[in-house]
Amino acid sequence: MDWDLLERFQIDPVLFLRYAKGLKGKLLQYRDKKSPLSVKRERLKFIRRYWKKTLIVNDEVELLPLADGIHIGQEDLEYLSQRWQLSRLGAIFRLAKTGKIIGLSTHNREEILEANRYPVTYIGLGAFRSTTTKGNATLLKTPIDPLVRLSNHPVAIIGGVRLYDKIPGKFKVVGSDLCRFISIQLKKNRNFKGRWKSL
Repeated sequence: MDWDLLERFQIDPVLFLRYAKGLKGKLLQYRDKKSPLSVKRERLKFIRRYWKKTLIVNDEVELLPLADGIHIGQEDLEYLSQRWQLSRLGAIFRLAKTGKIIGLSTHNREEILEANRYPVTYIGLGAFRSTTTKGNATLLKTPIDPLVRLSNHPVAIIGGVRLYDKIPGKFKVVGSDLCRFISIQLKKNRNFKGRWKSL
């Protein structure tokens, strides 16, 4: 649930959550790269009212108390390591002590093997294909199946994933394609009045 995408496609957050439930989503990741921390906290509380399944926050450990877990990228792990003056492994262990779900992005064989040493809940592997939402996304340079088999953790395929992609991982993370799908459905529905709720 990328807030920038909701605004770009003019999708009511409640409607997005309904579609996610209808498509049998199991986990929801809240992503918001621009808003202040106070706004993100309020939005998380709002999401919690409508989403009773697993809720993951993106990047920010300050939001972890309001969620079931966190997903961090390689750069975020490096930042936390420096901030807490711990090794990368030490930073992951500190996160693991919270008892929450921990996801870590990986992009190649070396990062997967490193993640195998960490007490993470799952890894994100990608980018699966190029995406407009992450201009700096690194596309996988090797076939995905052997990389998935390298992981000791469940694998979520990330980056440019479409709703109906067949993927070898345990999960797929769908962002912009879900927003596109909802937007198309809304345009087909002439009764939709565009009830956009901005928080």
